[in-house]
Amino acid sequence: MSELFDAVDALLASRAVLPPPAERKRLRAAHGLTIDEVAGALKVRRATVSGWEAGKTEPRPPERDAYARLLDKLAELYPATPAPAAEDRPAPDAPVPATFTAAPAPAQPAEPTSGTGVAGEPVKPQVPAADLADAPATAPRSASTTRPSTSRRPGARKAAPAGTPAGGTDPRFENGPLAVVDVEDGQVLAYGVGGLVLDVPAKSLPSLVEWTLKEAKLGQPKLSGPGRPADPLLVLTKAALERYGLPTTLTAEERDAGRIPEGHKVIKQLNRADWKLTKRGFGPWARIYRPAQGSERQCVQLCIPSWNALDPRFWGHAAQLPPAELTRVLGTYASRVMTPRGSTAVTGLELMTALHPPTHAVRDEETGALRQADTKTPGSLGKDPVDCAPPEAPDGHPVLNALDLPRFHVRGPSEKLFEEAYDWARPMTDAECTLRYLVGIDVNMAFAAGSNGLTVGLGEPAHVKAPAFDAKVPGSWLVDLSHVDLSHVKVGKEWAELEGSLLPSPFTPKGDRPTGPAWYATPTVAYAVELGYEVRPTEAWVRPTAAQARALGVPLTRQDVETNRYDNGRYLDGWYTRLRDAYLATMADLGVHTDMEPADFLAAMDGYKDRDPELGIVVSAIKATVKGGLGKLRERPRGEGWRPGERWRALERPTWRPDIRAAVISRTRINLHRKIVRHAAFTGQYPIAVLSDCVVYAADGPSPLDFLPYREGKPLPGGFKLGINPGLVKHEGTQTVLWGEEVREKFNAPDLNLARYIKDGTVTDADNGE
Repeated sequence: MSELFDAVDALLASRAVLPPPAERKRLRAAHGLTIDEVAGALKVRRATVSGWEAGKTEPRPPERDAYARLLDKLAELYPATPAPAAEDRPAPDAPVPATFTAAPAPAQPAEPTSGTGVAGEPVKPQVPAADLADAPATAPRSASTTRPSTSRRPGARKAAPAGTPAGGTDPRFENGPLAVVDVEDGQVLAYGVGGLVLDVPAKSLPSLVEWTLKEAKLGQPKLSGPGRPADPLLVLTKAALERYGLPTTLTAEERDAGRIPEGHKVIKQLNRADWKLTKRGFGPWARIYRPAQGSERQCVQLCIPSWNALDPRFWGHAAQLPPAELTRVLGTYASRVMTPRGSTAVTGLELMTALHPPTHAVRDEETGALRQADTKTPGSLGKDPVDCAPPEAPDGHPVLNALDLPRFHVRGPSEKLFEEAYDWARPMTDAECTLRYLVGIDVNMAFAAGSNGLTVGLGEPAHVKAPAFDAKVPGSWLVDLSHVDLSHVKVGKEWAELEGSLLPSPFTPKGDRPTGPAWYATPTVAYAVELGYEVRPTEAWVRPTAAQARALGVPLTRQDVETNRYDNGRYLDGWYTRLRDAYLATMADLGVHTDMEPADFLAAMDGYKDRDPELGIVVSAIKATVKGGLGKLRERPRGEGWRPGERWRALERPTWRPDIRAAVISRTRINLHRKIVRHAAFTGQYPIAVLSDCVVYAADGPSPLDFLPYREGKPLPGGFKLGINPGLVKHEGTQTVLWGEEVREKFNAPDLNLARYIKDGTVTDADNGE
């Protein structure tokens, strides 16, 4: 009888009803699933699933039944929203408990390229950032012309500076994501995006928070799926601080603590009104909240520029802007990236979480109520932190305690993964000294581009001995690459003879050739194979999928498979795409477009920030979000009485992942080296210096076009290409060869890294060649 039932089930499955192709794609995207993940689960090719979603082909048994079951379950979680009638206002999204979030559709990746400069980069260090709590999600919205109900004076609505993003169509957030609160002629005003200025009736900070949540209509819709909307952000000017009883500046002691004392009268007012502060207290990026009640979230974030909330290294002169102009800067950033959650580093990390939330809501089959799913959201890092592998751990990490290392022991390359950005230079040859100029080119959004399409670990590391190297498995490999000779390498499919002594090694940040076994991330080892050399790892800490784990000989239990203990994926693709789009949109506003000819591009980049200094601030903040976000993946202890061998607060985050940071740095450094090698093989030109994403060449002329091999307007395939897209290059600066020789002679350093000073040629005695 069971055989008959099976036959009937198969017959029904062969005619399983499927939603239209567009709905199939929507459902997959709503749950944050990639095409690769669906294809892997159904054991079909990626192109097969793409064909189903495009309507080019239809699934056949037995995959059709499984695919229909997947779509049916997703349809229960994400029912289609009927389009509202023309006269109806858009209805708010169905509420979801504040502790529930879900992942969005990952964006389609673009071509990966090279990059540099994350935490550990030799320049532009990140500033202390507040601890990371809940990650809001934002999305750009169209303009709203609705007059706010809280605007009580006829003159309260004012014109905004050109380019100010407008409020959104969601009636809950029709006044935009944030407002700058100021006092004029004794009246408290809130400057919103799109030119709105709201009268604020609040007489105290607790009542200001209440007004923000009940009347101001500030915030942003959720970034994806059943995530949660972004909390409203209030930016308090000095006048507003005085009005609400807060200091306009912090004392030295308060700056060191990062907050005002807990006994401050304003904090007492908040406590009496049953408002709470997060663990970081009342500092430059304070969060004021009440515990969520069901689906109702009550939280407001404050940004206080005069307390150094907007660090000038990343936000330029934003803190000195008038309220309307500051609203434009922060509003543009919020609409294109997300509402700031702290420093640009914190926001960069929070954007990762907002795009791939660790958990999501499911409906309880018995009660019908929403509850938190038992498993993590596919494609996310989950809600529980994962310890790194010993070679990935920075000094002082508690995972090293088990190794029983001698006190003051300094781990070498065979004990510690050391994937960092380039800081390499060499003396100039006699032929190069006869040329007139040193020309620097810089890779746009290098680390963001390097993260695009990169497979990283999503689960725990597994230790394997003498593994066969697999470039598809992210992880850290102990392997000897000292035999790789840059004088004889593969460039594409052909072997090339190069001046290896004039090239940096791709395997070390300083460009030195390895002398023995060392730990490397997967992209570095894969590049050695690409150059035509055999690799034989002696051991590895890898983050495979269950199938890859079996192939590597990792023992698996049923629980390992059910809990996705071992998993990997392209976690950073959506993060890259959102930041790329924000960058390109802002650069387009500044007159630099993606389809420009090389000469036109160089002309457009000349002084582009001067055309609109406020948008120039946004560009700088977007770049800092990339570097800082990746740097936070390996955040070090921030005081807190920490001692080596003890855990520190950042380790309790699922996003404390030094392996992901190392993989991105490895990928970007290797991509840069690949372009350098192709350029050398084609032109015979070699770099003088490389610092992070900047490469310096000697040339006869002062322009990049004087040495980049363009032919009929087309660049060298796989080499350097001028353009604004991430991974393409721009002109960093030009100095004379005589200047370079004089600087090196001054510091008695023939291999001083001139890339550090190529932009404007300024070198101070304090640099001293460091």
